[in-house]
Amino acid sequence: MISGEERAWGILSSLDPLDVCRKTGVSYKNGAYVLSSFGMDFSASPRERILKNISSPEGEGLLKKYSYFYNLSVLCYLINAKDIPLSGRLIKPSDIKGGSLFFRGTHALPLDKISEKYGCDKPAFIEKSRTLNAKLLNYGDASVELLPVPRIPATLILWLSDDEFPARADLLFDSTCEQHLPLDIMWSIAMLSTLVML
Repeated sequence: MISGEERAWGILSSLDPLDVCRKTGVSYKNGAYVLSSFGMDFSASPRERILKNISSPEGEGLLKKYSYFYNLSVLCYLINAKDIPLSGRLIKPSDIKGGSLFFRGTHALPLDKISEKYGCDKPAFIEKSRTLNAKLLNYGDASVELLPVPRIPATLILWLSDDEFPARADLLFDSTCEQHLPLDIMWSIAMLSTLVML
């Protein structure tokens, strides 16, 4: 039985690299696609069927620790992404078509762990996001825009705990995300975007 990853490599190897680069915002060099994830550079070689870290030791950790979420997400992104502008309208993963049922139970995002870790420590939240090349935003008590893949930014918002309310964290995507990828791959990207902050 062929795995989803093997199938994706097969599809990617059949595509025109110029077309893939135009749609995805990546480059193509020496037979491999080069893309940036969380400020780190990776290559995807359809011929070798391998994803490699090409920029930093942290990138090696991302590939090893989170390969379950990362590998198929990157391949599906390279195959399916479209050359469309961001809408500027942020949505919760549960607002993606079918997401209200999908992002529950075993598929619930561990955002409570973000609020537990950073709910009283805004500087640590900002510092960690900087190691991932995040852009600072102005939502909540602290917020950042992570870039797991080039055309799908993930916005993470932290609400600090106070006398009235416990800390809370939210993850949002640009509404165009569902035009790029299927729901299960968006879940993987949401999980990845949460886990790298932990």
